[in-house]
Amino acid sequence: MKMTTLFSVLFAAWTLMACNAETTANSVPSGENQSNTAAAANEAPQTALISSLYKDGTDDQNRGDRIGVVRVHGTMTSSVSGDVILYESEGRNASEVARTKLVNRSFDFGALELGRGFFKIGYNGETNSTDIIINPDEPELFIEFKSSRLSATKSALASRENTAWFAHQTKQTQHDQAVRKLRQGIKDAGAFRSRIEAQIKTKEEEFTGEQHAMMEANAGTFFTKWLGWKNPKYPTLKGRFFEDIDPLDNSAVRSMALSDRIQKMMRAFSGGTDSGFLACIDLVKAHFEPNPVALESVLYSMLDGFYNTGKETICQYILDNYIFDEDCGADLSDAIRLRAQGIINLQVGKTPPNFQIAKSNGGTLDLYETAGQNKYTLLMFWASWCHKCEQEMPNISPMYAKHGYKGFEVIGISLDQVRGTWEKAIADNEMTWPNVSQLKAWNSPVVADYKVTATPTYFLLDQQGEIVLKPKRYFEVEAFLNENLK
Repeated sequence: MKMTTLFSVLFAAWTLMACNAETTANSVPSGENQSNTAAAANEAPQTALISSLYKDGTDDQNRGDRIGVVRVHGTMTSSVSGDVILYESEGRNASEVARTKLVNRSFDFGALELGRGFFKIGYNGETNSTDIIINPDEPELFIEFKSSRLSATKSALASRENTAWFAHQTKQTQHDQAVRKLRQGIKDAGAFRSRIEAQIKTKEEEFTGEQHAMMEANAGTFFTKWLGWKNPKYPTLKGRFFEDIDPLDNSAVRSMALSDRIQKMMRAFSGGTDSGFLACIDLVKAHFEPNPVALESVLYSMLDGFYNTGKETICQYILDNYIFDEDCGADLSDAIRLRAQGIINLQVGKTPPNFQIAKSNGGTLDLYETAGQNKYTLLMFWASWCHKCEQEMPNISPMYAKHGYKGFEVIGISLDQVRGTWEKAIADNEMTWPNVSQLKAWNSPVVADYKVTATPTYFLLDQQGEIVLKPKRYFEVEAFLNENLK
């Protein structure tokens, strides 16, 4: 979808999104509980609006968050010593909270003060990791990994939380495989398409039934509360879409519940329009405003999501009106502004992060130093396994030959993991420009710094190191150079 200009978006939605805006048909003023407003406005009986897929998983035992001391330890079938790392989850992000060594196939993080929610255990990095649930209601968590590949078979027999979670993972995989197989047949189904779609719907309902049974069998756990968040209580009412998630419950932050619900809301109610997205953002912000911790999480989740889908004008509005605004952002911490600054630095006119990465032919490349030596420098994130990169690459070489002597440089940044595969791709594609890689695929630090979510991804920098263009295709770079590098 082609984005309208920021100015027109702001003009059309100014009264909708302003901190002290009057109530509109699709928004709730800051400080007012959106659920109460929507309930008052809706005259239909409440029971008639509740989704048949919804089941409340919250009770007095698992309500809210709880911080407490938990000992996390276990065994792993691996004869090689290495680092075992514990990460705390926040939506799609994770931050390290503890690290220990695997010694004689055992690891022990000791006693840690943690809250309820999803965490990750990684072995020698986040690439080889698996999700677990930690809940201070279970002060000791012992996990047995049957393999050094942590996503393989594992057990935590003394933990209700993780026994249920691991069982659900298995059921989820089986369900996804069955639905995927049915979807593959839709293209050639012809007149039977509706029959296959009905079968998929039946599968979804059956799986929801299984989830409800698991919730009943594991009442009082965080696992059950999390399952209850998966299906909105009022999926057809925009104003009540988050009503079943307590904004003061920080355990929701340590899960995918908030980011998943935001995505569902955007799909259901935005209509794919700027004004529709802004209206949804306003409602999300209003619901979580009473809790700065949850508010920061959902604001960054939306900021990150819109940036990764190329909707930078929407990002700018969140930044200007909710994060850096002196009134709306008054209760937010410096941490959210620091995270937001990372996105700001990737916008046109800003200076992205510097990096020093080893080159394929030896030595280290410094981005700022290289940019300073050329009029324009193209950063190209690519991978040997990327088919789109294969289509683009034959067009980069002639462009480099045409403009290179005028002050144009290319830096290839590979998302490969195996040095031999990377070097072969460089040779096969006759990539004569500097090539670097941290050989950590999507877990490369430079990938995180530049928020790369697809390959190829381009950034064109000027001699001062500022971004002048974020092209999607090579011919956009060619057109820019033809105009500006003569």
